[in-house]
Amino acid sequence: MQELFGSIWWLIVSLGVLVTFHEFGHFWVARRFGVRVLRFSVGFGKPLWSRTGKDGTEYVIAAIPLGGYVKMLDEREYDVPPHALDFAFNRKPVWQRFAIVAAGPAFNLLLCVLLLWGMFVLGKDDYLPVVGRSTGVAAQAGIQEGDRLLRIGDREVQTWTDANMLLLAAGLDRQPVSIEVQRGVDSPRTETLDFSQLPEETDESRLFRDIGLIPQQLLLRAKVGKVLAGSAAATAGLQADDLILAIDDREIGYWDEVPDALQAAASSSSSLTLRIRRGIEVRSVTLQPDFDTKAQRWLMGIEVARDSAPHDAKLRYGPVAAIGASLQETWRLTESSVGMLYRLVIGVASTQNLSGPISIAQYANASAQMGAAWFLFFLAVLSLSLCIMNLLPIPILDGGHLLYYLIEMIKGGPVSERTMMVGQYVGMVFLAGLMGIAFYNDILRLVAS
Repeated sequence: MQELFGSIWWLIVSLGVLVTFHEFGHFWVARRFGVRVLRFSVGFGKPLWSRTGKDGTEYVIAAIPLGGYVKMLDEREYDVPPHALDFAFNRKPVWQRFAIVAAGPAFNLLLCVLLLWGMFVLGKDDYLPVVGRSTGVAAQAGIQEGDRLLRIGDREVQTWTDANMLLLAAGLDRQPVSIEVQRGVDSPRTETLDFSQLPEETDESRLFRDIGLIPQQLLLRAKVGKVLAGSAAATAGLQADDLILAIDDREIGYWDEVPDALQAAASSSSSLTLRIRRGIEVRSVTLQPDFDTKAQRWLMGIEVARDSAPHDAKLRYGPVAAIGASLQETWRLTESSVGMLYRLVIGVASTQNLSGPISIAQYANASAQMGAAWFLFFLAVLSLSLCIMNLLPIPILDGGHLLYYLIEMIKGGPVSERTMMVGQYVGMVFLAGLMGIAFYNDILRLVAS
């Protein structure tokens, strides 16, 4: 229940900040060009709070926090008295209307830079890109446990966040990519990951598993977190916090080695010996595993202790250096986001990547729990996504209006009302379809979890 309310709260905070900044962009530029703004609303639906300012604008906070709008004086929507025609949006030159509409996405881009600047000044905790285990395509390329990733393609890699974004793009494209790695104090070497060797059925959900690069920090120790009552482990006397060192003669380093070792040992003998460490004492325990006929697997009846590894990297800059770093990071995120959008359009990436309000709320809550810097990073990515989404040439979005104004600039006259109406309907149907897919994905993720 706490997670639910936390997700709702951080969703409202996130959208409130981003929508307010977006609409303020429209508002600020409109006022600069002498357009009368009738209403500035954060949210849709019934007003929860409203106030009319000295400038004549009604400022509103509405009940549905999934957007907002700026209502301007416009002859196409209202009867405008002759003395107010100079303040109407539709009477302004086309380049001014273009600037007013473009200001919303532009302010989201500016906000992304500002948020990333704040993130770098605070310092974002992360993990060093050190390989804990190498399998699959990574092992075939010669990448080994303990290797540190220095560069992927032509991009420097500082953290696993950087590495995952670059690996995802290269893996979806099924293109070979060079990776510069270093092991200890050895000289750096370059290996090539040939993603064309990935199985045909590999999609985004299985991509990192098939690539085979597991971060060192995410390998869980084989430490018992919980012993199920009445299980083989409980009968044998295993306890929480016991560290499994070996199963029969097979040494155990990490938890992901336990299942295979258990199946192999139990298949050849009705009982097996576990070597464990309890406190400072090392002892042996004899255990007779249970066979689950439904899953067709041997079970001990234990759960892993999910001890989170401490972060070992921090991206932090001084206030001046953070300016360049935030601009560079904005460019990198823009390339990644536009690239993923292109892959969605051509069918390389799955529509399962689309997220709706439920997933966004969960991500907002999770990032807020990770600290202020991570929450700023989340807001920056979401702000950039809103910028890119709104610039798409889809009628009803800012990008659709910008397309109309470009046509008007070229042909010397506005697009016909009929064309605009048809475009609006097409845009509404398209957006409804996208929202439907996003909600469907959200529900699937909830069911799967």
